[in-house]
Amino acid sequence: MRPVYLINGFLESGKTQFIKFTIAQPYFQIKGKTLLILCEEGEEEYEENVLKASNTVVKLIEDEEDFTTEKLMALEKEVDPERIIIEYNGMWNMKDMTLPFHWNLEQQITCVDASTFETYYMNMRSLLAEMIRKSELIIFNRCDNVMDNLASFRRNIKAVNANADVIFENAQGEINQIFEEDLPYDLKADKIVLDERTFGIWYLDTMDHAERYEGKILEFDAMVLKPKTFPKGYFVPGRLAMTCCADDMQFLGYACEYKDADKLKDRDWIRITAKVNKEYFSDYQAEGPVLHAISVKKTQKPKNEIVGFG
Repeated sequence: MRPVYLINGFLESGKTQFIKFTIAQPYFQIKGKTLLILCEEGEEEYEENVLKASNTVVKLIEDEEDFTTEKLMALEKEVDPERIIIEYNGMWNMKDMTLPFHWNLEQQITCVDASTFETYYMNMRSLLAEMIRKSELIIFNRCDNVMDNLASFRRNIKAVNANADVIFENAQGEINQIFEEDLPYDLKADKIVLDERTFGIWYLDTMDHAERYEGKILEFDAMVLKPKTFPKGYFVPGRLAMTCCADDMQFLGYACEYKDADKLKDRDWIRITAKVNKEYFSDYQAEGPVLHAISVKKTQKPKNEIVGFG
């Protein structure tokens, strides 16, 4: 199996800079050749001395129709590499990408120019979502002039790929910033009341920072979901969210312990007040946020069933 590392992102998003940094590291100076497949040429170029030192051979595929398994296998036969890096063209839809059967995708990374993220997110959301959806790591660079927007950027990423690691970088390097102060509700309040605007933000923040909500009391309107795998006395109060388009809906919610859960029906609408604990839950197969209902009352379906992410 040939290990493949896929680096994607729109033009001038920092892909080349990231790859140059990677192949220049001492740990990358290893036995065997690296095949670097470029699917576009940006302003940044690869210096010959860096390529030579890392034993990297560059091949260019300029047109999307030429990115075929036959072409890729021909390049593999020509170079005979130990590993393959693909700098993928952000304007090519990731859904259409096919690799040879014996190429093993080890890691996928998306590079993002933070200064242009909002423009791409608004105008090319479906293409961006396809890049993000299967990436383990999202790197935002050039964050210096958009520091106030980073919390929102992170939520947008997590809405599409909840498991992705998100890194922000400015001119000084990686930004280690806690976004608690950017939350649209007061964590010190006796009760946190969530609505259509704040439910999605709470859900995503709880996923990464469950400790912030340990012992907190929440109140929100929710749809009932009763997974068949859940033990007796548990259900999920949650909301539907649109991650990138109308055809891409997700149900967001965490397990909730409630003594009368068996009396609830799927798709019932309730007003729930609950306490949050971080604890082991069998369906999570790990520790995570679990709600403990204080009160559950039937309510009317809201005018807008869909929540956002701020």
